Amino acid sequence: MHQSEPGPQACHFVSSRPRLGKVWSASLAYVDQAADLHAISLWEGLQRWCDHFVTATRATDGAGSCPLGSLAGELADQSEPARRVLAQCFADWQSYPCEGLTAMRDNGVLAAQADPAELALTMINAQHGGLLMAQTMGSARPLELALNMALQHMAAYRRRSRQAGRR
Repeated sequence: MHQSEPGPQACHFVSSRPRLGKVWSASLAYVDQAADLHAISLWEGLQRWCDHFVTATRATDGAGSCPLGSLAGELADQSEPARRVLAQCFADWQSYPCEGLTAMRDNGVLAAQADPAELALTMINAQHGGLLMAQTMGSARPLELALNMALQHMAAYRRRSRQAGRR
């Protein structure tokens, strides 16, 4: 099964609620956006990805939030199997920036002690929390601030190029 296709368990939870089926379908749009994360191997690519989300959120004044987060808010506390499916969806989403961050570490852009999985979780937490606040406040600013804070945290693991150190 491709990661962008909902599994049978997810379909069971969603198909019984037509509105949630629409939310699930909308959440698949994130998978399309995640393709850019596979190609991230430079710091600038990570910044462009964050800028993309801020720009898209600004265009809607924060409306829409995160479809996957909406599903989690509605189902995670109601059903353990649903919570597990949602957790797997978030883990799949986290795997995209993790791949890019792993490439950045392997290419020497990030320090060897950088943990790509932890940094990816930091980014996803900032993104989803920022999207929730953006929806609530009707502004992309909360998302922008959250992603900038995540990038600042991640910058602590950024290695300086040798050329930059030769000034």
